[in-house]
Amino acid sequence: MQVADISLQGDAKKGANLFKTRCAQCHTLKAGEGNKIGPELHGLFGRKTGSVAGYSYTDANKQKGIEWKDDTLFEYLENPKKYIPGTKMAFGGLKKPKDRNDLITFLEEETK
Repeated sequence: MQVADISLQGDAKKGANLFKTRCAQCHTLKAGEGNKIGPELHGLFGRKTGSVAGYSYTDANKQKGIEWKDDTLFEYLENPKKYIPGTKMAFGGLKKPKDRNDLITFLEEETK
């Protein structure tokens, strides 16, 4: 398992831009904004895969059984289909560790 490189400090502003350009078309951030093509991300950290009420997950997502944290998101966001084979998430991933750290830093702040 790949672990987040904590030596690369995340930049929430850059993460916000990544979210806007790569994620916002499918996901919302705040409580009550609801699901779109993808599940809402409010309360993401500490949540189990496949657990947002009202969202139709694949069995692969429901059965993965991991908790979303810095390290699991870091690995997932590199290549979602590799991390959860069978996911319906169409996103190809963020290959650069710095981009993943920036996005995770932003998500930590915005999904509480």
